Amino acid sequence: MPYSLRKALALTCLILFPAVVIAQDAPPAPPVTVAKPVVRDVVDSDEFIGRFAAVDEVSVRARVGGYLQEVHFTDGTMVKKGDLLFVIDQRPFVTAFNEATAALEVAKSTLIYAEAQFKRAESLATSGSQSVSTLDDRRREWVSAQANVRGAQATADRATLDLEYTKITAPISGRIDRRLISVGNLVQADQSVLTTIVSLDPIDFYFDVDERRLLNFAQTARARGSDLQQGGGGLEVQVRITDANEKPFTGKLDFAENRVDSQTGTMRVRARFDNPGFVLQPGLFGRVQVEASNVYKAILVPDEAIGTDQNQRVVYVVGEDGTVSTKPVRPGPRLYGYRAIREGMDGKETIVINGLMRARPGAKITPQMTELPQSREDIPPEAAGMEFAQ
Repeated sequence: MPYSLRKALALTCLILFPAVVIAQDAPPAPPVTVAKPVVRDVVDSDEFIGRFAAVDEVSVRARVGGYLQEVHFTDGTMVKKGDLLFVIDQRPFVTAFNEATAALEVAKSTLIYAEAQFKRAESLATSGSQSVSTLDDRRREWVSAQANVRGAQATADRATLDLEYTKITAPISGRIDRRLISVGNLVQADQSVLTTIVSLDPIDFYFDVDERRLLNFAQTARARGSDLQQGGGGLEVQVRITDANEKPFTGKLDFAENRVDSQTGTMRVRARFDNPGFVLQPGLFGRVQVEASNVYKAILVPDEAIGTDQNQRVVYVVGEDGTVSTKPVRPGPRLYGYRAIREGMDGKETIVINGLMRARPGAKITPQMTELPQSREDIPPEAAGMEFAQ
């Protein structure tokens, strides 16, 4: 087609179909929730797995042998010190007690007679009517009667004790186990275990600490003027059990073994907890958190505010003009529901805490400022990411 014809056709199209130019505005910056990190005094903690154990545990045995006659408790109930638990057939011991009592009475009457004879002989020997040898015989009989009374008294005391031992009482307060021997069975003295009792309040928690962290705990204890070997340093600890609905229990270290196990390289440490509701039971597993440092200032951010850029962790920092940039950080332990930042922040930054997908490095956003609470320990982990959603 000739050039003149193409030019004429183009002019005709411009006349018939005039161009309509519509100006389009740039899309608005997306809204993103931002906040200042939490800066507060914190204490590092280490976590260990351990097991609860009763402060006192007793295997109840009989001190005398015989046939079990009565049981005075319900399996698994709480008992108090001194409560009657078992009764062994008392008839043989009552007979022995009566026999010993009678023998004691005979010995006492013999002593009274021997004493009277000695005094009479002594009076006659003074006047010369009784020989000295007879006086010596009466003295010997009197001394022998005194010894017989002491022996009879000891036998009677032994019979009294045996009779008392037929009633077996609780040596400590706590929860009793089931009866291990039924009524009618023969009980062997000092051998047959009738039941067991464990104390529940307070309760102990034992766990093992490795050498490296043990030295750290000892240093923390010394900084507070105490010694790990004397009362466990008195450091405050918190323990959690497998029931997520139970809040952590607070106690204190009160004992550490006097040496490190050469085979495992660990030392066993004990913490003691009040247990008024008997929630904690001997044998339960738990996770204990122990203070591992003294107080220092820490920068805390939510876990959901930390992103990943290749092989490093970053936070998204918002500038004064709303521009997003990344800053590499080194996360630390989880404290008060946040993640501690070891390196990379000074605590003055404004960071993105929700909506990381909308925050691109170099792009601008519409920051929506909010304030982080000092602690988020009561927030369920699955809800932590939605806490600041708009």
